[in-house]
Amino acid sequence: MVRLIALIISIVLQIIAASIALRFMKLTKYRLSWVLLSLSFAFMAVRKIIELFEVLRGTPSLTWQMIDAWIGVIISFMIISGVILIREIFYSLKRAEIDRMRTERKVLNAIINTEENERKRFADDLHDGLGPILSTVKMSLSSLNARIDDPSGMVILNNTNHLVNEAINTIKDISNNLSPHVLSNFGLASAISAFTTKINQTKTVKIDFKTNMENQRFENDKEVVIYRAACELINNAIRHSGASTIEIELNKHEKFVTLQFYDNGRGFETSSLKKEDNKGMGLSNIETRVKTVEGVFILESTPGKGTSALIKVTD
Repeated sequence: MVRLIALIISIVLQIIAASIALRFMKLTKYRLSWVLLSLSFAFMAVRKIIELFEVLRGTPSLTWQMIDAWIGVIISFMIISGVILIREIFYSLKRAEIDRMRTERKVLNAIINTEENERKRFADDLHDGLGPILSTVKMSLSSLNARIDDPSGMVILNNTNHLVNEAINTIKDISNNLSPHVLSNFGLASAISAFTTKINQTKTVKIDFKTNMENQRFENDKEVVIYRAACELINNAIRHSGASTIEIELNKHEKFVTLQFYDNGRGFETSSLKKEDNKGMGLSNIETRVKTVEGVFILESTPGKGTSALIKVTD
């Protein structure tokens, strides 16, 4: 009785397994490997049904034993063939994943390139549009110097001239921050050096920048990504970490370029970045940008011990 119950349960389970496998055939586009495996499940159920009939009859039949043996051979052949051929499904899934990643990278590259082009266009509009207008205003104010005798009028004129100069300098700074001409004309090392020099002049933080690249250039997309990442890391250190010193090393190796960053700020728990609502947009943007050029971004931080980061991009 126990054997009979076990056989019935086994038959039911194998029929369920066979029906599920047969339903998946459409999803696999009727690939031969899955068809063979699905049929092997069905034949297993048939084999168990034959065994059930033998148990119910009570007397073994040589014919049914031969059929059962040959069904076992067929099942074994189907399983072996299916397992060998099923590699094609895994290869297809792997190819689909690679294609998806490539497409995603192309989309991200297109977005970043569009952003950089818009930055450059806006910077050019500011520099070439407002810049000449303010310069003309400055020239007009200068021509008034000889025509104003009233001391109070001269004070107003000088103050206006000073404000125009401030506006011209501000436009230059905004234009340069949007699309630094040093980066496009002289390269990554010069651009980061110019940016850190400007920050050092503010006396808010001391930045020590070292590099072995000097005037060496590489792909423009990668230069832009590393430059934006360096600027974002510096801005984060100034705004959030309370750091007094920052160390940056930009080095070119045989096959890749690395940017190493360290600040002595208050640090933070990196585990908090795993929470979607706590992840800073700046760090997220760095990670996304670096991935678009097939680079690596590693961030380490400990409360009270500062923050360090590594960016590695193939040359």
